[in-house]
Amino acid sequence: MVSSWNHGNITRSKAEELLSRAGKDGSFLVRASESISRAYALCVLYRNCVYTYRILPNEDDRFTVQASEGVPVRYFTKLDQLIEFYKKENMGLVTHLQYPVPLEEEDAGDDPEEDTESVASPPELPPRNIPLSTGPCETKELLGPAENPRAPEASRPSLSETLFQRLQTMDTSGLPEEHLRAIQEYLGTQLALDSEFAKTGSSSLPSLKKLISQLCKELHGEVVRTLPSLESLQRLFDQQLSPGLRPRPQVPCEASPVTMVAKLSQLTSLLSSIEDKVKALLHEGPESPHWRSLIPPVTFEVKAESLGIPQKLQLKVDVESGKLIIKKSKDGSDDKFYSHKKILQLIKSQKFLNKLMILVETEKEKTLRKEYIFADSKKREGFCQLLQQMKNKHSEQPEPDMITIFIGTWNMGNAPPPKKITSWFLSKGQGKTRDDSADYIPHDIYVIGTQEDPLGEKEWLEILRHSLREVTSMNFKPIAVHTLWNIRIVVLAKPEHENRISHICTDNVKTGIANTLGNKGAVGVSFMFNGTSLGFVNSHLTSGSEKKLRRNQNYMNILRFLALGDRKLSSFNITHRFTHLFWLGDLNYRVDLPTWEAEAIIQKIRQQQYADLLAHDQLLTERKEQRVFLHFEEEEITFAPTYRFERLTRDKYAYTKQKATGMKYNLPSWCDRVLWKSYPLVHVVCQSYGSTSDIMTSDHSPVFATFEAGVTSQFVSKNGPGTGDSQGQIEFLACYATLKTKSQTKFYLEFHSSCLESFVKSQEGENEEGSEGELVVKFGETLPKLKPIISDPEYLLDQHILISIKSSDSDESYGEGCIALRLEATETQLPIYTPLTHHGEMTGHFRGAIKLQTSQGKKREKLYDFVKTERDEPSGPKCPKSLTIQDPVKQWEPAGHVLTCASSSLQANRGPCPRVQESRPSEQGKGSTEAPQEDLLLSKPEMFENPLYGSVSAFPKLVPRKEQESPKMLRKEPTPCPEPSISFSKAPEAEGSKGPGKQAPTTFLSPTPRLRSFTCSASTEGKATSGDRGQGKPKGPASSQAPVPAKRPIKPSRSEVSQQSTPTPAPRPPLPVKSPAVLQLQHAKSRDYRDNSELPHHGKHRPEEGLLGRTAMQVSVSTSVCACVHARSHPRGYSVSVCAENIPEPFLTK
Repeated sequence: MVSSWNHGNITRSKAEELLSRAGKDGSFLVRASESISRAYALCVLYRNCVYTYRILPNEDDRFTVQASEGVPVRYFTKLDQLIEFYKKENMGLVTHLQYPVPLEEEDAGDDPEEDTESVASPPELPPRNIPLSTGPCETKELLGPAENPRAPEASRPSLSETLFQRLQTMDTSGLPEEHLRAIQEYLGTQLALDSEFAKTGSSSLPSLKKLISQLCKELHGEVVRTLPSLESLQRLFDQQLSPGLRPRPQVPCEASPVTMVAKLSQLTSLLSSIEDKVKALLHEGPESPHWRSLIPPVTFEVKAESLGIPQKLQLKVDVESGKLIIKKSKDGSDDKFYSHKKILQLIKSQKFLNKLMILVETEKEKTLRKEYIFADSKKREGFCQLLQQMKNKHSEQPEPDMITIFIGTWNMGNAPPPKKITSWFLSKGQGKTRDDSADYIPHDIYVIGTQEDPLGEKEWLEILRHSLREVTSMNFKPIAVHTLWNIRIVVLAKPEHENRISHICTDNVKTGIANTLGNKGAVGVSFMFNGTSLGFVNSHLTSGSEKKLRRNQNYMNILRFLALGDRKLSSFNITHRFTHLFWLGDLNYRVDLPTWEAEAIIQKIRQQQYADLLAHDQLLTERKEQRVFLHFEEEEITFAPTYRFERLTRDKYAYTKQKATGMKYNLPSWCDRVLWKSYPLVHVVCQSYGSTSDIMTSDHSPVFATFEAGVTSQFVSKNGPGTGDSQGQIEFLACYATLKTKSQTKFYLEFHSSCLESFVKSQEGENEEGSEGELVVKFGETLPKLKPIISDPEYLLDQHILISIKSSDSDESYGEGCIALRLEATETQLPIYTPLTHHGEMTGHFRGAIKLQTSQGKKREKLYDFVKTERDEPSGPKCPKSLTIQDPVKQWEPAGHVLTCASSSLQANRGPCPRVQESRPSEQGKGSTEAPQEDLLLSKPEMFENPLYGSVSAFPKLVPRKEQESPKMLRKEPTPCPEPSISFSKAPEAEGSKGPGKQAPTTFLSPTPRLRSFTCSASTEGKATSGDRGQGKPKGPASSQAPVPAKRPIKPSRSEVSQQSTPTPAPRPPLPVKSPAVLQLQHAKSRDYRDNSELPHHGKHRPEEGLLGRTAMQVSVSTSVCACVHARSHPRGYSVSVCAENIPEPFLTK
């Protein structure tokens, strides 16, 4: 029996928590050591501080305590003896052991009856070496010895007798008589001989081998006779591809078990090999040795401006030839084309999600900026992905800078899959999905995680490869397959990447009942892709709405005990071992609402009001409280809950189930999730996240997520050894760590990185008392200078330094963090910060400065920098400060808003990843300005298909803002203003005007979409409000504008005025269904361009994009507003005069 003070594998922080709770000097417990296997840690509380002593085993498995110096070393055979000895006073510890801290009562784990409605049962456990009772008589015989352990051994049946009894109860009618006699003879006489061999330690069982050979005699003959025929058939289909192949000589051999296993294995591989070769030959023909994926040309209909007149154009992307062709009509001739070398950059508008700027190089080596409006944001995204694929394909770089990764998770419900599952790999269904134009682009790596998977590994692998072949016309290579009971992970990669992938590692962790059963747990795969480490974890956590805490514990156990990645990083858990870590699976976190609200939940799902339900999502709540998935990210959820459906339909949720214990409720929930965590300042973008709608064999829907991830190559220094590389140096300055601990010990730092020869250890720091009971460890100038193996900036700026702060007493880590070397400048002291975590818990912070010294050279631009997102804020933030009127953008900004997923907003637009050094908790809700946060949220609807997206936003407080703005973004012409309006004007300025201005008094600044001005102006179709059409220059949101006259406002209809003054729900683009606001506008006889084939042009957005300055602007407020505001040029800003009657408070001057 385990002693009450022995807590096993609890964490150090948990041990400190238990001791602090005890609160008595002399309280103690023993836990397993985190730094040394088979060792223990004795934790003692004294004067509100925790002291930790290592208990080390020697070669004879005797234990000793590392106590203070001068105390004689004592050895103990058992832990109990050691504890009893140190209960005496003055034995070398800080105080004697007095009060053992007992174990906490743990949750029993999964309910065995839970989630067993599946068709198949878990795999059977191997038979145990104890006799099984098969009848009442045998039960009586076996009960006697069990009840009396001291009964003589002779009263127990022998192994031979037990096996004879088992054989008699089996159905042996189908066995040949000679085989049955041979088995009986073995049990009667020869089993005892093999038993003697086993007791002596021999691995050979000669009698059993003889029996197997006798039973397989005829089978061996058949196999020997069949193999030559199959080998000939294999050579027949190999002949066209490999004419030099020669048959292997047949060597006669005896029918031994080893030979039989080899022959059967050869037979199995031959059968599968022949089928593969015939399929390959039929698809490829004898000429093509490999599969080849061809992407056909794709045409996009866009709208652009020419001489101030909007016109339709056709953009044809030919990836294979590396050309972008511009045509005036779909069937017309090619007007102009640009090769991939001439296309310099794609710039996405962050404000208008269907707008794209293309920078091209002309024949005269000048840069030309072209602006296009796509039908919707999904079309723009598909266009960008095709051009990125073109750049990658025709790049002169020998190794890729980025790869795309498909992540899929599916609880199969112990039912075989349908015949067609291709929609899963095409990211089709609900949520953030891919555009059809990107269907031809295969991903580089496919990772598929399944739970409750009833298929064998080979069968499932063949289904996956067949489906991918159907989608991509490529034969993907299996990299790894790993299974724990019914939990499985499969990794497939393009054939061209086979030699780039190395150091493949797989492992699993069981978290089922008592952490010993594999019905719940995780499987993982890790490998290196050139110089980048990738990790993938597929987990199936404890089920049941009420078992949230048990799921949290499952996650912590997986995090701690899953052994993947570089063994040198054993002191770091898997969240720090990989450049990119992806966590997928049936996490089983539920919507935490009462069961009587089931019908209300389903009604909200039908109305796609997901935000209301996600507010009660257990995983989002636990992540917000930093209890699980610390510093992980997840794309915004814009698809329906994936569990629990009625099988064979996706129209009905089966949320009740009758069980023996009563009615069980499984409310619709997002059980199936994909999260990720990457090193700071690396490129990672989630391009899609959703669920399928047509795969219905399980009560779960498959979930997909696709990512674009930056990778590095295996760098080879341009300099010889000992020359340029010796110039590199990494210097940490004025560093200190803040730790949440009650331990009294000295601390030192360890630095780990692939750019270092080996890890580097620092001297001990100086401890100081911090605020709120924290401990501050200052290292000052004592930290060692790190020498990288390669100092070329192209290599070094892509590297990361892992930091671990350890105890000098026990060598156990108290926190780990990561520092990126991608600095803004070298040879300069720059501040650094990283949070410190340990076993998934926040343990402190590390701050200081870093100075990086590299050799001569410059960092080349990465391929993923080809697509960027327009920032739109060169002068925008300054303008509202000089205005006395309230900024309408901030008017809708929620107070204290915290972005839970940094990349799910900004990165969705494919800009360089704006990741900080694992952003500080205090800064998670802060950005450079408040307006950029609002823009980030506006980027959410990208690639979303649901008609009620406006109600799906994860941040409901922003809905009025979006509802007010959406109609303007959707209209083909600007919404007319009411006659009463507020107008702003500014005195003329000559600078900033690019062309002969026709109206000198009014000119434009460079428009900055950061400032939403809610401007309405009168313009008919084909006329822009804020641009000089006569100049013939298209105007983008970040380009300089030519002077234009201000337009007079026109009076709108009453319905339009009320629609502007009172926000009504209106969806954001794209709009598959007309909203009530649109129908209201149509009844008012205003034009609705969504019924027209014309696409919006950027001229309609000009009034919203322009700054408040150098032009007259009209702001629609309400029919009760009558105001006139004049702005005059002033050295200190704007002078504003207002004449108002019943003006709403947000628009009044102070």
